[in-house]
Amino acid sequence: MNGTQEAIFEGNQDPETPVLGVLPEPTVARYIRINPQTWYVNGTICLRAEVLGCPLPDPNNIYTWETEQGSNDDLDFKHHNYKEMRKLMKSVSEECPDITRIYSIGKSYGGLKLYVMEMSDNPGKHELGEPEFRYVAGMHGNEVLGRELVLNLMQYLCRQYKKGDQRVIRLVKETRIHLLPSMNPDGYEGAYEMGSELAGWAVGRYSYEGIDMNHNFADLNNIMWDAQELATDKSKVSNHYIPLPEYYTSEEAFVAPETRAVINWMQDIPFVLSANLHGGELVVTYPFDCTRDWAPREHTPTPDDSFFRWLAAVYASTNQVLANPDRRICHYEDFQQYNNIINGGNWHTVPGSMNDFSYLHTNCFEVTVELSCDKFPHASELPIEWENNKESLIVYMEQVHRGIKGVVRDKDTETGIVDAIIKVEDLDHDIRTAADGDYWRLLNPGEYKVIVRAEGYIPSMRRCHVGSEPRPTICDFRLTKVPKQRLREILAKGGKIPKDLQLRLRALRLRKLRATTKVLNQRRARQRKARAARGAF
Repeated sequence: MNGTQEAIFEGNQDPETPVLGVLPEPTVARYIRINPQTWYVNGTICLRAEVLGCPLPDPNNIYTWETEQGSNDDLDFKHHNYKEMRKLMKSVSEECPDITRIYSIGKSYGGLKLYVMEMSDNPGKHELGEPEFRYVAGMHGNEVLGRELVLNLMQYLCRQYKKGDQRVIRLVKETRIHLLPSMNPDGYEGAYEMGSELAGWAVGRYSYEGIDMNHNFADLNNIMWDAQELATDKSKVSNHYIPLPEYYTSEEAFVAPETRAVINWMQDIPFVLSANLHGGELVVTYPFDCTRDWAPREHTPTPDDSFFRWLAAVYASTNQVLANPDRRICHYEDFQQYNNIINGGNWHTVPGSMNDFSYLHTNCFEVTVELSCDKFPHASELPIEWENNKESLIVYMEQVHRGIKGVVRDKDTETGIVDAIIKVEDLDHDIRTAADGDYWRLLNPGEYKVIVRAEGYIPSMRRCHVGSEPRPTICDFRLTKVPKQRLREILAKGGKIPKDLQLRLRALRLRKLRATTKVLNQRRARQRKARAARGAF
């Protein structure tokens, strides 16, 4: 593209005579992508190209207009290799020790630790009612902008918190934030040595073992869809917390250690909302990423499609590049016709994606953000890329506080009930309570009928109203044990049966006696009728 027009340079069939092609408009570029083509039937393509240009005053700083438009935030705008990344994270933790904690979720195949920065007013533990949020970057090691944005975000939240920025203070105090800047550090180190996508579109994309991690999570979609097709009652097929298939958990399974580490992380922490940051396009995608029947491209929505579209639109509409109607497309698809968001399956099918896995194996809602056309932007472009994404990164985190939340407790003991199932009527995707009995259910504004079930308890229902404000509606539940369960626990402890339980058990016995008597009377009536009929003959 030259400006907004496609530049076509005509060639010839004479290998000795050069043909000069001039760009209609002068341009400054870091690279030129040439797509050789022929218009002859069965014509072959052979190309020799020399790119001629004019020198600039400072060949090391050709983006002078962008540095002038750069960021006013005093952040470390550069590309960080593994050692530099670790050093920056340590400096942030030392600058804000009260709200930060660095921990590792495992190691890469090459032995590099997968470091996470936690930011919270009480780092190190889950607080009752406080939602857990995560950003994951660097799944593809050569898509480096997400890594730098996450590192910048750590610095920014730390410094704005210290400055008294009320928006940041509220976010840090009310949310437990986890930032993983590099899921594939081995791949990044390879891409970093090359320094630019000119070295190859895929250099550093894969893990050290050659695994594409965004296809490496367990494909739970087809397990669920196959079960639904075989079931006579689809309502009894699990629509959440689908377990890992047996083949996937074996030691011989071709699963990257980085993928296993992230899955363990997901299982340990009750994440509510996440985004994974990629590069090479400009669009936000949302689940399902995998299509039914392996269609290469087909709209495949989740039961929470409307909220996923909201999440994707929140990021896209506040991103300065995505929201610019005059921006150029990256390659061949113009995502502006979809408002810069698209269902993942409607773009291209991705079985085993992290988005789908998060939704079906945990309570977490997750989208993919494609941040830039260039997978490895020049360091001088990082300040403006930060400004393009700063508001989006923050406002997306704030969406973790939409919908309803609460605690499911035992009515007698007031202790939280783990793994209670939260069902929202007309949404065929349930969630479960965390270890302390707390839960978070992301929902758009509206009135919802919410039903809570737990093993050994009588189900409870209440209506919950979700407003337009970005704060959750509190919907707590207190469940009563079924009489048999209460009686069993009391007798096991050698205690006395309370009067209310005695009355309840008596009422149940009477109800059972009446039902049994009714069945016996009906049977006797049928027998008398049958004898009378035989006597008539």
